[in-house]
Amino acid sequence: MIVLVLGIVGALIGGFTARKRRGNRKDIAQYAAGYAMAFMIVGIVLTVLIDRIFLAV
Repeated sequence: MIVLVLGIVGALIGGFTARKRRGNRKDIAQYAAGYAMAFMIVGIVLTVLIDRIFLAV
């Protein structure tokens, strides 16, 4: 769940960043995809850390 939410947030941030830099549709799509993937990796790491913390207790 964390991964999906962060992926959507990353896509939105990437899209708005590309639009602010006056990119065309392809630029916006590429930024959205790149940011989404980066945020999803962070989400995977957070999920693993949270799982490890709560299973250790």
